[in-house]
Amino acid sequence: MDRIDPIDLALLDGFQRDFPLVSHPFARIAERLGLSETEVIERLSRMQAAGRITRVGGTVRPNTAGASTLAALAVPEDRIEEVAALVGAESGVNHSYLREAEWNLWFVATAPDANALAAMLARIENATGLPLLDLRLVRPFNIDLGFPLAGSPVTMPVGRGVETAVLRANDRPLLDALSRGLDLTPRPWAALALRLGRDETAVLSRIGVLLAAGILTRLGVIVRHRALGFTANAMVVWDVPADRTEAAGHALATLPGVTLAYERRPVPGLWPYRLYCMIHGRSRPEALAVLDTARTLPQLAGVEHRILFSTRCFKQSGARLSEAA
Repeated sequence: MDRIDPIDLALLDGFQRDFPLVSHPFARIAERLGLSETEVIERLSRMQAAGRITRVGGTVRPNTAGASTLAALAVPEDRIEEVAALVGAESGVNHSYLREAEWNLWFVATAPDANALAAMLARIENATGLPLLDLRLVRPFNIDLGFPLAGSPVTMPVGRGVETAVLRANDRPLLDALSRGLDLTPRPWAALALRLGRDETAVLSRIGVLLAAGILTRLGVIVRHRALGFTANAMVVWDVPADRTEAAGHALATLPGVTLAYERRPVPGLWPYRLYCMIHGRSRPEALAVLDTARTLPQLAGVEHRILFSTRCFKQSGARLSEAA
């Protein structure tokens, strides 16, 4: 990766979360960075076109406004391109990676509800002719991937509770639109409100409610870490006994360099691991150094684990919460 422009870096590091909920958000950002509104929009547009960011928008907490899962396939090497294309053709698949393991193609699938999710997974199994690991989320310990791109690894914000009772029937189109991304225009909230047939002030107010309730976990610039130099990205899976998972999960979530941590249901006889964490590194030694520290945590003493580095990204987009492609 070419060295990132210092102003672009300040823009990314300053606004991966807490995106301004004001009528002219890019003008507000420009004030903080000493730029013009036009320059902020042009820089974000350029980084999006170059694949360094996916969008400016929101991330929705899993299994609140829709249903989602992490899944994996064991794909023969000579079928990887074919199977990855079949998986990626599903609009509900929003992340898809090749990882170093016998279960080598990993993807996140999101749908409006549990029935639609089950139908999607069945289509993928039928299309590929391969059995599928369905690894449902039990609880997140840290699901905020907005970590600083410069400097040493830091402790990520600890996950907080969620108030699903605040959800309304008409929140899904709004959340889906935020997952797809805002228009990079001076008044993106007005453009969003127009598409949804709503009032800008009401949209801003509702987004504030959804953020406060934890339905929206983050609102800001969503980056592509691999394109920004974080090419050694490892998913580490831990075979933690059920009665030790909560303590171990909280310990992992507060370890500098661990960018995600969550518990998933194991699959007896196929996949015993229930605790997962992500480590995003600029190099394998950097990622492995974080793992070495994690191994020393008392809560993970003697726990069997595996490290699965990703070697290729096939797809990365926001979650789809409506049936529309």
